[in-house]
Amino acid sequence: MDDFFLILSLISILAFLIGMIKPSIVLSWSPEGKRKRKYVAMYFGVATVAFFILFGITTPSTSEHETKSEQRDNVEESEETANEPVKEEADQDAEEQAKKDAEEQARKEAEEQARKDAEEQARKEAEEQARKEAEEQARKEAEEQARKEAEEQARKEAEEQARKEAEEAAKNAETMSQTQAVQMAEDYLNYTAFSRSGLIAQLEFEGFSNEDATYAADKLNVDWQAQAVKTAEDYLDYTAFSRSGLIEQLEFEGFSNEDATFAVDQLNEDWRAQAVQMAQDYLDYTAFSRSGLIQQLEFEGFSNEDATYAVDEVGL
Repeated sequence: MDDFFLILSLISILAFLIGMIKPSIVLSWSPEGKRKRKYVAMYFGVATVAFFILFGITTPSTSEHETKSEQRDNVEESEETANEPVKEEADQDAEEQAKKDAEEQARKEAEEQARKDAEEQARKEAEEQARKEAEEQARKEAEEQARKEAEEQARKEAEEQARKEAEEAAKNAETMSQTQAVQMAEDYLNYTAFSRSGLIAQLEFEGFSNEDATYAADKLNVDWQAQAVKTAEDYLDYTAFSRSGLIEQLEFEGFSNEDATFAVDQLNEDWRAQAVQMAQDYLDYTAFSRSGLIQQLEFEGFSNEDATYAVDEVGL
């Protein structure tokens, strides 16, 4: 009992010392307002004194203490002697248990490592399999795409070959009427110039169907702009024209405005000279006043400047 009060006394002294340094540690259970050194001294100072007094009261005399110590030593010696076999057996059991625990731990660690290794191996195998499958799929898709492209190319080439053969066959299948139309078209072009539509109309006038006449005109691969130039030259050899009047005349003959304009510009004609010639032709045919002749030349497509110049040149 005396030992108990001694321990309490020591605890109280230790709490007192700590509380004098930092009261909040030992008085954490107390309201915050009472966490001060005076309360530490009050509580633990009184407790220390009280426990120390109780320790003194309960401490036995020296003889009693020695007797109790001898008795206690004898009891402990007897217990130790009696417990030696038990202790040895307990030690053996503990060693055996420790051995079993170590073996069990080693087994678990080996199993865990084996499981991790197996999972890692399975993961690697799965990744490798997925990679191979992806490569195989990509290879198949590439082969399929190449096959489709090759088939498409072969189909196009076959269609192109068939088209060429059909065109060649069509060329070779020219009818007698078409042959005659081609020959007559060549004769007309050797004689004079024609536009495409003019040549077709001439062949139809000769009795050929529109189909045969068109076939002949396209068969000859004629340069229609050159035909327009030749027609323009023929007209200027026959009579005088203004630039716009000659273009209109070529369009009337069946040439496009583009081909007619091209032909007229190719001639590099002196349109003032053409105005003078036409003014003279009109005066040779009938009488005109000065203003009337200028108006007539403007009606034929000449500018007022060129018409005035021409009238001046003929002396009107």
